[in-house]
Amino acid sequence: MSGISIDAKRAEQFYSGEEFTAMMERAKSAKEKLLGRMGEGNDFLGWLDLPVDYDKEEFAAIKEAASKIRKDSDVLVVIGIGGSYLGARAAIEFLRHSFYNNDSIAKNKYKAPQIYFVGNHISGTYLTELMDLLEGKDWSINVISKSGTTTECAIAFRIFREALEKKYGKEGAADRIYATTDRKKGALKTLSDAQGYKTFVVPDDVGGRFSVLTAVGLLPIAASGADIDALMEGARIAREDAFNKSAEECGPLCYAALRNIFMEKGKSVEILANYEPSMHYISEWWKQLYGESEGKGGKGIFPASVDLTTDLHSMGQFIQDGTRLMFETVIAIDKPRAEVIIPSDDADLDGLNYLAGKTMDYVNKNAMEGTILAHTEGGVPNILIHMPDTSEKSLGELFYFFEFACGVSGYMLGVNPFNQPGVEKYKANMFKLLGKPGC
Repeated sequence: MSGISIDAKRAEQFYSGEEFTAMMERAKSAKEKLLGRMGEGNDFLGWLDLPVDYDKEEFAAIKEAASKIRKDSDVLVVIGIGGSYLGARAAIEFLRHSFYNNDSIAKNKYKAPQIYFVGNHISGTYLTELMDLLEGKDWSINVISKSGTTTECAIAFRIFREALEKKYGKEGAADRIYATTDRKKGALKTLSDAQGYKTFVVPDDVGGRFSVLTAVGLLPIAASGADIDALMEGARIAREDAFNKSAEECGPLCYAALRNIFMEKGKSVEILANYEPSMHYISEWWKQLYGESEGKGGKGIFPASVDLTTDLHSMGQFIQDGTRLMFETVIAIDKPRAEVIIPSDDADLDGLNYLAGKTMDYVNKNAMEGTILAHTEGGVPNILIHMPDTSEKSLGELFYFFEFACGVSGYMLGVNPFNQPGVEKYKANMFKLLGKPGC
């Protein structure tokens, strides 16, 4: 049974039982469409069965490559954009030490390389300064692109491949380049075959934003020393619950229904809130998942995020008292990775002795409860998602929970959740301005 649970008590004042029952009927129909593969985009539903039907040979090869990277590399440079990097970055920043990329932490605590992500922007400054960091270190590349021609990734790969070849020679560099790409075709696959790079597959039936449980996410995650078997096991448990639980007990279905209730009541913005800094990139991953899946045809809930309590001192005023166009989904970690007890102080000049002997997590959770109460009183519905701990298993459950709910919610909304027609527009304009031949 999944450890991820949903608590809608703080939101119940904003809808009626009849509204929830009616919306759950729509959610059940959308689930049937999803599982029956009857909706638009049904050729991109490979993610549904990934936790139980993945390539075991490739999975073993991923772990073998990750082990090699951990042994021969001080740094792993991961080149990708969107779904080609967000899932891996979210997992690594959540599962590893907050200061993982400090030399002594990555090397001594995890026996793993520092991991840096590039190809997700077009900044020469960032690439130059990462090159400075690589000076004197042994490093490898994991380039992730189905086509090999995505502009941001292709530029970064060209630059870092050249630097790697200068350092190790072509043959030595080839032994340090891992390409996650199309199984049969594309520029990156052609180059990889010609140069002898180790390759992993971006499945044809899994879109980028749903690909964290494929080699796209698993190789960098495994290179960090995280347990990808436990990650997949968590996703398997979440899949079993999503497929088999009754509608009222199915967390992803309830979440999808609540989102659509609030949208129809004029709540056009969903804020994902967390109370741990390590969850920042989970929010970024979630924003792409829902933004790219639902934002089309003039429809969709705008996905935003806040890191709390940090952003209460910047965005708190607007959430509490601004335009009433939002609802919040709060992720609470029941058991944090570490506990700190607040000490007593004889002078008590800061007035904190009333908290002496309490843990910071106790204070954090009371801040969360106080914020939820304030925001609901201010007219902002709050959904609470409980996550048991910061383990790989729990994260696998969370990834699948959100993916399944996204597929259901998209169909409820009346869009194809698995395409992204609007993404191509900026590319066409950019290529024309750059003078690309044929544009």
